[in-house]
Amino acid sequence: MAETAPWITYRPELKVLDCTIRDGGLINKHQFTDLVVRAVYEACIEAGIDYMEVGYKNSVKSFPKADFGAWRHCDEADLNRMFPGHDADKTGLKLCAMADAGKSDYRTQIVPRSESVLDMIRVAFYAHQVSEAVEMINYCDKLGYETCANLMAVSNVEDVEIDTVLSAIRETPAQVMVIVDSFGYLYREQIDRLYKKYSKALEGTNKDIGIHAHNNQQLAFANTVEAIILGSNRVDATMFGLGRGAGNCHMELLLGFLRNPKFKLRPVIKLIQEHILPLKQKIDWGPSIPYNISGQMNLHPREAMEFREGADPDNYLAFYDAIVQDI
Repeated sequence: MAETAPWITYRPELKVLDCTIRDGGLINKHQFTDLVVRAVYEACIEAGIDYMEVGYKNSVKSFPKADFGAWRHCDEADLNRMFPGHDADKTGLKLCAMADAGKSDYRTQIVPRSESVLDMIRVAFYAHQVSEAVEMINYCDKLGYETCANLMAVSNVEDVEIDTVLSAIRETPAQVMVIVDSFGYLYREQIDRLYKKYSKALEGTNKDIGIHAHNNQQLAFANTVEAIILGSNRVDATMFGLGRGAGNCHMELLLGFLRNPKFKLRPVIKLIQEHILPLKQKIDWGPSIPYNISGQMNLHPREAMEFREGADPDNYLAFYDAIVQDI
């Protein structure tokens, strides 16, 4: 039996990041209306959320503007149009964008911090891209941004590769290193092991460890809670779990768990009722049997997403048989 109950109190240093528009955009090509994006922004401010990830800084060559919405690129003109005069000191909310290694023309797309409303750049990368990620982090740091390292699909990475990545990130100015369960595959015990591995590798650097969980096995909230109890001070969530495939940790659950009086739940519930639930009628996300299966098998959810968009999205047996045959 535990001698303390950290889950009934709060740590004031813990920061919450909303990635509704960035992660949710992966299921609608980032084609959100301005009304929805602005509503998420205002809800984050009213709720006391610390960061809002507004989208990607990714290349128009890889993601043509004719096919993708503004938040796949986060051009400065769109940022200034949507968030005119944004000031993190006044709102309490910092804005950030994600730049993917191999998909971002970061040297031309990312302007100096003094010329942008963005406060942080989160660099996402696979293990074999760590050298480029280090360059991106150093570049963005020199431009004045807070930086964050997101090693994607960690459930598919060998321990020796994770160790190499952590060793490389240790030497960068990144303030945060995130455990990213891209496929919604991890269980509590694996979160424990990874958190301890990350902590040991980054000891003495003052880097925070974050958690970004997907909900394929309906464990995103539970795994986020586990990381918090272990000591994670940076946590990701989305409104009503809106995110790629099975979605993410639900913001409304997370804020209720944290018990920090600075966070207000009502603005989140209002946003969900007025703006997120209507999206549910148009786009598909959240746990379902195809996503459960892909999560259990430690697979990228792309095939499950394609199946859910097909002619017979509820023929779960057909999806199962197809997936098993492919393995």
